[in-house]
Amino acid sequence: MTEQPKMSRRAASEAVVEAGWQFILGGFETRVPAQGISEAIGIATIAGPAAPGDAGLGIDIRPDGIRLRIQDPATGWVEQPEVDAAQAITARLREHGYHPGGQGPGPHVQRLELALDTLDEDRIKPFWRAVLDYVDGPNGDLVDPRDHGPSVWFQAMDHPRPQRNRIHFDITVPHEQAQTRIDAGLATGGRLLSTEYAPSFWVLADPEGNEICICTWLDRDERRDAVLAARARAQEHQADGPDAR
Repeated sequence: MTEQPKMSRRAASEAVVEAGWQFILGGFETRVPAQGISEAIGIATIAGPAAPGDAGLGIDIRPDGIRLRIQDPATGWVEQPEVDAAQAITARLREHGYHPGGQGPGPHVQRLELALDTLDEDRIKPFWRAVLDYVDGPNGDLVDPRDHGPSVWFQAMDHPRPQRNRIHFDITVPHEQAQTRIDAGLATGGRLLSTEYAPSFWVLADPEGNEICICTWLDRDERRDAVLAARARAQEHQADGPDAR
């Protein structure tokens, strides 16, 4: 049986944005404001699992509100059941006068990752798994099983990069907030190092050269498809041979 492709990032985003959710790093996230911990607990009770698709629901309760994340833990992605769960949670909350996403642009959500440049992922990954007490994630990264710390992913390199740090941060934000975040960093004396892959990500550095990527979901599916198409063309050319007509 041919494996069905994942829901695209654009389709995932468009499926839930009107319900007050954002697609962030393979999951749906939103925030619901509250006035104190008692109200936050009440909101969480309303939002809590009430359907099979809610199985991947995580709730973070704070005095100023709750944060919700939905993601299939087996695949590290979202499909129609997660879309249905997000929309059902929004419907339940709106019935009680609560509105996921809060007030203002976007639901004020983000996800932090640590990225390590490596020549041999298999060699260094066990070290980081051990010292962080992390587990293997469904997308080849390392994740905190308690969901307290940022995930760690490994960027394959062909040769060492002695001229730059080999560990950098990735911060993924809703795409409409990316430019605001970039401008804020530049206003503090930071530098914009690269826009080559924008709007998927922009590379910034602090005044001493330490790097961070401001990331969004935009253009990632298209960029992946272009890379796969280029590889397929290269393989066809190689199979045909240099004298093929």
